Amino acid sequence: MTAPALKEAPPATTAPPAPEAGPASSAAATLPAPRSVLARLRALCLELVKFGLVGGSGVAVNLVVFNLLLLGLGSRPMTATVLASCVAMGTNYLGFRFFAYRDRASRTKRQIALFFVFSGIGVAMESVLFYAAYHGAGMSGPLGSNIAKALSIVLASGFRFLVYRTWVFQHDARRQ
Repeated sequence: MTAPALKEAPPATTAPPAPEAGPASSAAATLPAPRSVLARLRALCLELVKFGLVGGSGVAVNLVVFNLLLLGLGSRPMTATVLASCVAMGTNYLGFRFFAYRDRASRTKRQIALFFVFSGIGVAMESVLFYAAYHGAGMSGPLGSNIAKALSIVLASGFRFLVYRTWVFQHDARRQ
């Protein structure tokens, strides 16, 4: 006995039904396709690298200005740390706006205000941490003050990363 021959189905002559035009279908049509976990992880790593490059240059500016004020001009430690942080804040805005987050929403007054508000909070955090290390832990002198400054910058940077990417330099899709 032989097996029955399989017949091919005739080609479809009718087009598939068109989706209904309604609010649900138009919203689904405008949403971007979900990215894979690997693509999202890769984008986050690239964002961290760019944040690190800008932040690293900001740390360099911060430490150079800090040492110039503290050791070169004889400023008081807290004055030197606050002023150095403020100078670095300005250079960091330019780096984040035009390099690290240039693909994000365009510059607005709201974005600038949020950046400087959150950066001000970061400067306050950094200053409190510096004060605790410099005065509380006795990290004074040229080496100790630089270690205290570097530690305070590093600890405040986690806060900065989270708020900059979440509220300051948002993707357009998150704004509503």
